[in-house]
Amino acid sequence: MAKRQGQPASSGGGRASSKKRKVKVESEGLAYIQASFNNIIITLTNKSGDVISWGTAGKEKFRGSKKSTPYAAQVASGNAARDAYEAGLRSVEVYVKGPGSGREAAIRALDGANIRVTKIKDVTPLPHNGCRPPKRRRV
Repeated sequence: MAKRQGQPASSGGGRASSKKRKVKVESEGLAYIQASFNNIIITLTNKSGDVISWGTAGKEKFRGSKKSTPYAAQVASGNAARDAYEAGLRSVEVYVKGPGSGREAAIRALDGANIRVTKIKDVTPLPHNGCRPPKRRRV
């Protein structure tokens, strides 16, 4: 098999450069909290939607049923907020999605990291009797 012309041979796929992408950080931004029954995902972005920092309970080494606890949400949100605060984020509008147990704890951790919460909005999607639910769980 012949080599392609014009492209250097590399040892594997992936990115060629290891530069970190710079995101423009204003003092105001958005915080998206997605709380499911199994995990929580916190994403802090600027006004145009570019991600400044993010955190999950799994990233903080919580495993299994511990990932869905409010404490795991607090730790994950606090670490993501600390990184964003160092980058220059000072106030956020929070959009919460999902039925998970760590929703309030994540918002309190954002406030505890000196990031002012200006607005909290629940954007959990509600079905209008769309899909048929799964059959009842038997334990």
